[in-house]
Amino acid sequence: MASKELGESPVVIVEHGSVGLIETKYYTFSYPPNKFVLDNGEKLGPITFAYEIYGKLNETKDNAILIEHALTASAHAAGKHRPDDKYPGWWDVMIGPGKAFDTNKYFVICSNILGSCYGSTGPSSINPETGRPYGLTFPLIGIRDMVRVQKELTRHLGVKQIRSIVGGSMGGMQAIEWALLYPDMVDSIILIASAPRSTPQSIAIHKVGLQAIMDDPNWNNGDYYGKEPPNKGLAIARMIGHITYLSDEWLWQKFGRRHTDPDMMKLRLDSKFEIESYLEYQSSKFVKRFDANSYIYLMRSIDIYDAAEGYANLEESFNRIKCKKVLVSSFSADWLYPAYQSEEIVKALVENNIVFTYSKIESAYGHDSFLLEHEKLTHLITNFLDSLEKIE
Repeated sequence: MASKELGESPVVIVEHGSVGLIETKYYTFSYPPNKFVLDNGEKLGPITFAYEIYGKLNETKDNAILIEHALTASAHAAGKHRPDDKYPGWWDVMIGPGKAFDTNKYFVICSNILGSCYGSTGPSSINPETGRPYGLTFPLIGIRDMVRVQKELTRHLGVKQIRSIVGGSMGGMQAIEWALLYPDMVDSIILIASAPRSTPQSIAIHKVGLQAIMDDPNWNNGDYYGKEPPNKGLAIARMIGHITYLSDEWLWQKFGRRHTDPDMMKLRLDSKFEIESYLEYQSSKFVKRFDANSYIYLMRSIDIYDAAEGYANLEESFNRIKCKKVLVSSFSADWLYPAYQSEEIVKALVENNIVFTYSKIESAYGHDSFLLEHEKLTHLITNFLDSLEKIE
C-alpha cells in the first residue's frame, strides 16, 4: 500500500490483494456481577477483546474464518492502520482479495487472545476493583478459556457457523479446542506447525525463559507497572524462545560462523558472532512491544494445554469433533512442534473417521515456516477450502 497527498486528504493507493486500511475494534462483555467463569473456577470481568475483521459476513452468516494467532502476535493480521505504516499485519500475505483467505468470499476475523497485551484483557490491564494493573492477581488462564471468550465475540458479530478455524503454533491449539468445545459450529479446522499438547522439551525451554524474567531484579513479583520493567529477563526469555523458532540448517544458511569483527574474535570477550548480534537485535525490539507478565501467562497456558484432558487419550477426545474436513500441516525442520506431533493428530482423526488432508512441507526455516512458507501454504489452503465448498 502507498499513499499520495492531495491537499489535506490522503489518497490511499491499495496494493493488489490488500484489504486496505483497517481499524482495530474492541468488544467488552461480562460486566460485574456477571463475570466470566474461567475453566479453573475463578471469575474475570469485564473482559475486553481487541479484534479486526476483513471481508463481509454473508446473509446466512456462515462464511466466517477465524484466524488464531500465535504466542506474541496481535489482532492486526492484515492491511495497515495508516497509509504511512511501514509494515502491514502479521499475515497480510495470506489474507485479502484473491489470497488464501479470500476476503471476496470469506468474513475473516482475528482477535487478540485473552491474557495478551495488544488490547485484550490481560495482566497489564487495569483491574476495576483496585484501579491498578492486575499483575499477578490476574487469574491463570488456559487455551480453553481463550476459546470460550472468543465464542462470545463471534456471537457479538452475528456469526452462526464458522467455515474454518485457522491456527499456527499456539493458534493451532486454539483451533483444536474450538472443534472440541463447539463441534456443531465448526465446519473445518486448519492446523499449521501445531500440536495437541506441549512436550517436556517445550516446557523445559519455557521454564528457562520464565525463570529469566522472574529473576530480573525489576520484576518485583509482577508489580513493575509504572516502574522500570524486567527488560533484561524478558530479553533473555525471548532469545531462548526465538532460537526454537529457527533450525540448524537455516542458521547455517543465514549466519554460519561469521563474526561481526573477525580481528577481535580472540582478543575481546564482548566480540560477537552474527547470530549473537541477531538475537540481541530481536530481543531489544521485543521488549519494547510486549509485556513480561503476558509472556509468562501465555507460555504457561501452552504448557498446561492437553487436547486429551479429561479423556483416556487423544483418539477418545477427538470423538467429539464433527468437522467436515481437517487440514494438518507440519514442517520438516520444525523441532519446537516436530512433525510427529502433527502425526499424532492425524492418527486421532483416522481413528474417528474424520476426513483430513495431511502435508509435511519440506522447509529449512524451522518452526517459523508457518509465517514464511506462504506460497506453499497458499496453494495448500486454497485447495482445501475449495474442496470444503464441494462437501454437502
